[in-house]
Amino acid sequence: MSELMKKILLVDDSDLHLSVADNMLKNEYTVTTAKSGKDALDLLVRGLFPDIILLDILMPNMDGWETYHKIKGISLLKDVPVVFFTSVDGTENIEYAQNIGAADYIKKPFEKDVLLKKIKDVIEKAQIKK
Repeated sequence: MSELMKKILLVDDSDLHLSVADNMLKNEYTVTTAKSGKDALDLLVRGLFPDIILLDILMPNMDGWETYHKIKGISLLKDVPVVFFTSVDGTENIEYAQNIGAADYIKKPFEKDVLLKKIKDVIEKAQIKK
């Protein structure tokens, strides 16, 4: 693994979705997984600094929307791009994600090439902003 591999935090309560996405991404990225918003926040507070966060919306206890707002409330992480990665459909959810500043919205199920392209595009845009 290259030291230069970008880091992804993948947050989803489904073992299946975590496993499938991790397998698709692990050759190109360093992937850390979290099974809940609380677990993700714990990792971030303890010093994980990902290049991008893929965040499910439908999770127990703390959904993706609440997790997003908590992440963005941490000043060091406010510029880390967050992509909603979810089976939640509907224009209103996509518009809400755009309105709160999400970097993208990837609908499950997804194709590997689409996932990789969207992640690459988001990371490139974030680097341009720096």
